[in-house]
Amino acid sequence: MAETFDREYWEDRYRGHDHGKGGHPNPRLVAEVADLTPGTALDAGAGTGADARWLAARGWTVTAVDISRAALDAARERAGDLEPGAAERITWVRADLTEEIPGGGGFDLVSSHYVHPTGGYRAFFDRLASAVAPGGTLLIVGHDPAEAHGHAGSLSESHVSAKEIASGLDPGVWEVVVAESRRREVERGGRRATMHDAVLRARRRG
Repeated sequence: MAETFDREYWEDRYRGHDHGKGGHPNPRLVAEVADLTPGTALDAGAGTGADARWLAARGWTVTAVDISRAALDAARERAGDLEPGAAERITWVRADLTEEIPGGGGFDLVSSHYVHPTGGYRAFFDRLASAVAPGGTLLIVGHDPAEAHGHAGSLSESHVSAKEIASGLDPGVWEVVVAESRRREVERGGRRATMHDAVLRARRRG
């Protein structure tokens, strides 16, 4: 039976487990955002907060949102390792981003990595895009369809290409800066594996 990526799923995934509690930000975030001028950021699907901590340490004011309270509890604990000024720049919010954007929007950066929204990707990406301020950046990183082989049901449906994401952006409103598949090497169980990421970075025209 296909899994449903709802709040109960994510609470169970994070509660009492070490999965996702590493201290390193997503490498695509570092590559795409390091040269941007810090402003306000929405970390959409913050998990245990590695991306939010990295952004805050570089001067961003971050609204870090996740559907799982267990994940955010772990995120708050790990934020204690930040300098006080950086820790104070993060607001942790439990919310379902398929239903609402906390604060309504107007962010200089909206960043989302490897999310599995209920209700389909298109409506979710449209909601994220609507939260970007004029001149701001939308960064979406997902599981590229090249990863989908060998998966069934909801796992195969959690893959999306960068071109699919870009196709939903009005070219009169958005400048697509990056829309491509990128490979990366990861360590899994002591073995090296090749992953494929769909990377979309776009700037909202001012």
